Amino acid sequence: MSQFDRSGGVASDGEPSDRIDGTDAAAATPRTESRIPPSEVFTILGNETRVQVLHALLDLGADESPVSFTDLFERVDAADSANFSYHLDRLTGHFVRRRDDGYELRAPGRKVVSSIFTGTLTERAQLGFFPAAGSCHACGEDLHAWYVDDTLSIGCTDCGAIQVSYPFPAGALDGRSTDDLLDAFGHYVRHHYCLAADGVCPECTGAVETELVRTPDEEGQAVAVEHTCGRCSYDLRSTVGLLLLDDADVLRFHADRGVDLSSVPFWTFDWCVSDAATTVVSEEPLRVRLTVDCAGDEIRAVVDESGTVVETSDPDRDGR
Repeated sequence: MSQFDRSGGVASDGEPSDRIDGTDAAAATPRTESRIPPSEVFTILGNETRVQVLHALLDLGADESPVSFTDLFERVDAADSANFSYHLDRLTGHFVRRRDDGYELRAPGRKVVSSIFTGTLTERAQLGFFPAAGSCHACGEDLHAWYVDDTLSIGCTDCGAIQVSYPFPAGALDGRSTDDLLDAFGHYVRHHYCLAADGVCPECTGAVETELVRTPDEEGQAVAVEHTCGRCSYDLRSTVGLLLLDDADVLRFHADRGVDLSSVPFWTFDWCVSDAATTVVSEEPLRVRLTVDCAGDEIRAVVDESGTVVETSDPDRDGR
């Protein structure tokens, strides 16, 4: 994975410069500072001592301020200082930064530690059916959740309809009740969908393109939103309704009726997890309208082919 140098726009006085190498800063292209082949990354990390070094750096707060060689050496099980220095040097550059006053944990190193110690790379877990808030959008029966193959799913055990299914790190199961687990899951998934809708990849922070797509092969869903990252090929597909979770008018409409969309599980709203409230109003370009009800009132939102809410109407604003 390439690392981008974003310090080129700083003038000699420490203030941001308007130009980078004679180019307008707004149009400048990030340049690659260094690149490590994927095979070499695994070679570097495939050593217990180096993993210990990264973990020790995190424990000692090296992502906030440098840690001395001595303090770091005392936390790692190495045969001697020479052996320790060798392994530390192998990490320095891409995962660890050497400063005059010690060593800092760089973002890639922090990511590695997080992936290992949250269980993303090292653990597999399963959790059988347990109750979840809400009712099935297809048949109205109670919902249940389950965790298998690093994915948490919420659906109906009666008719088989799925409200949501999304990858979730196994570390999330530690120390949480099932209610707390579902609460964490709701915030996690919402955050990812909102990031993607804002054009930011949840995996690599690359640029995401969003578009409405027809989905004739998917039962019960005629239109979907597809988010695709051009950098890492991350692909996320959702119902159109999920786009409204972050819309100011829709948030205000619910808040005025005593409903906080940021705290109520999104899978309890049929308009979020199905096409029940979605109507196609134009094929070329593809455009849809969602009619969302709350406390007996309705708000209508029109979404264009790029996944942008272009129009909303509700009784409070329009006087109806």
